[in-house]
Amino acid sequence: MSLWLDIAVQTPAHSQVGGLLTYRSPFGVQAGQLVRVPLGKREVLGVVWAISDQAPAEISADSLREVTGVLDGLNPLDGAWRQLVQFSAQYYQRSLGEVALSALPPQLRELSNEQLARRLKKQNTDRAVCTSPGPSLSDEQNAVLTQMASGTGPFLLFGSTGSGKTEVYMQAVERMLATDPQAQALLMVPEINLTPQLEERVKARFGTDAVVSMHSGMTPAQRLKGWLAAHAGHARIVLGTRMAIFASMPHLKLIVVDEEHDPSYKQQEGARYSARDLAVYRGRLHNATVLLASATPSLESWHLSRPADADGLNAGRYVRLHMPSRIGTGLLPKVRRVDMNKQPRRTVLSAPLVAALQERVERGEQCMLLLNRRGYAPVLHCADCGWKSACKHCSAFRVFHKIDRTLRCHHCGLTERVPRACPDCGNADIAPIGRGTEQLEEHLGELLAHVKRPDGSPIRIARIDADSTRLKGALESQLASVHSGEVDILVGTQMIAKGHDFRRITLVAAVNPDTALFSSDFRAPERLFALLMQAAGRAGRDATQSATSEMWVQTFHPTHALFEALKKHDYPAFAASELAERTAADLPPLSHQALLRADARTQEAAQGLLNAARETLEAQLSADPDTADLVLQVNVYPAVPMSMQRVADVERAQMLLESPHRMALQKMLWHLHGVLHQVRSLPEHKGVIRWLVDVDPQTI
Repeated sequence: MSLWLDIAVQTPAHSQVGGLLTYRSPFGVQAGQLVRVPLGKREVLGVVWAISDQAPAEISADSLREVTGVLDGLNPLDGAWRQLVQFSAQYYQRSLGEVALSALPPQLRELSNEQLARRLKKQNTDRAVCTSPGPSLSDEQNAVLTQMASGTGPFLLFGSTGSGKTEVYMQAVERMLATDPQAQALLMVPEINLTPQLEERVKARFGTDAVVSMHSGMTPAQRLKGWLAAHAGHARIVLGTRMAIFASMPHLKLIVVDEEHDPSYKQQEGARYSARDLAVYRGRLHNATVLLASATPSLESWHLSRPADADGLNAGRYVRLHMPSRIGTGLLPKVRRVDMNKQPRRTVLSAPLVAALQERVERGEQCMLLLNRRGYAPVLHCADCGWKSACKHCSAFRVFHKIDRTLRCHHCGLTERVPRACPDCGNADIAPIGRGTEQLEEHLGELLAHVKRPDGSPIRIARIDADSTRLKGALESQLASVHSGEVDILVGTQMIAKGHDFRRITLVAAVNPDTALFSSDFRAPERLFALLMQAAGRAGRDATQSATSEMWVQTFHPTHALFEALKKHDYPAFAASELAERTAADLPPLSHQALLRADARTQEAAQGLLNAARETLEAQLSADPDTADLVLQVNVYPAVPMSMQRVADVERAQMLLESPHRMALQKMLWHLHGVLHQVRSLPEHKGVIRWLVDVDPQTI
């Protein structure tokens, strides 16, 4: 007897075949099993979503193709996992098969039953947890863990840098494992470069066998091995980046999202999901405890954890936990602002900061300088004719990298040797404008060339950014040299500001943070404040040095409210100010947004598709009494060019949709999806390459 299966398979994004496909199966299967099915001329992997013993009425049974095989030996993907994938696909406007299959390790799609059986046979099924005792807890840590044990969450842990948030995660995992012999925990970090550091700590605490990692820096074989261990329930702790939110963990009981404010949790390719938001949804599906943690929470999470008002109403859905003190006698660094208006013109590092750096190095302490721009200079310029090192394929300038004498576009990758003279007028005197980490490193070397370490040896300066850590293992070796004390001054981008436990750093300086203060992106101040607070948190982590630790900020706007709040390490004051502005302007988290983007050969074609979709959509909705209200509930703005208008010879335009009601926005996007397929097929829109939807965008 044949069964009729609805199966999720990987189909092209925004294709008309975006839903489940129906196949016939001559053998018995279960929902959630992995099967091989024909798709066009290929054989692909699919996930069984639903099973029926009756052929679908609207399709001829003879026209349906048969399942060609079942991936034996694997337990079916459970209902909670399938529900997570289904919700993600619907909410983020992608096809179900695309989300489901991209959540599985790539190597799984290529394995035969025999190859899979060999890998399953090699699995370590005896992954015993060997818990080592942790340090004694502070009163604040104990209070937080008690609140977590007595509540349901989701919880937002607002703890200052150095307050011991990581130990809270460890204790929460330890208690969960002790109470349930099968329970699994998911620990998420925003970036790969933070994973090895936490991985080492978790393995030291719970044993190597119990922990697996999941991030895009792993080989396909490593990813498959980790996924199989988590899926079988053998791996008790999964540590990973945003992709780990889709790990199959049948006994999931605890989800921790470290540095929950970090934009890296938002995927920027394919299905543009937020792993932080999906963590909260997944916790509900598994009845698992969810802990979001940060010293500078996202305004969305801060707003959702707001306490009730005087009448006991309007409380947020999250429970806010607070750890304001550093562990032991450690103090937060003193914040010093340098008014660059009073410094000589074109000063890169102010005299007081240079003197402070020299003093620290001579005492044997370490310093860190933050400049969030890599390369030597953002642009080369000819003063005679005005030529600039623009990229011929993008609306951006190529960055000057002095170390290899190249001009490099950080968007499309175009790299050329630096010209000997201006390509337009022949002037040999072309000069860099602005500065990046390469130039800052060089400038520091010149300013402090005479400075000696306590042992009389010359000063050592290191740079950590995307360029210096390109080779495999480079980041780990550079961080090791900082931890060992070989480096006196560390220069870098935001890579060095997050999560690292530098015990010897006593001075942190932000060289040029002003650019984000007046950005067109309303989230820029929030990101800047988080970055500066995180950077400040790298100083004085050793309690013996915390009393003298400092955070220096060089700015042309020293009285700006953001720097006033930073000086007091007062995130609640900054958040209250930002939320008041967002409330007045009806911006998230008080409203909900989605971006529709079109890529085309010309800007006119890109904007043409978006505006045509907007006009068609509003006409269709207004004509139907059942949907006419949507036009009033959702603002659909005209199409405009993106801030980075052209990348790799592709013109990009965007259209913003905004509504105070999340459900209304979702309904509008559902209708828009059909309209886009309809409009895209018209001959006047042939120049359009693709379109995509970004729900809850992080940048506009």
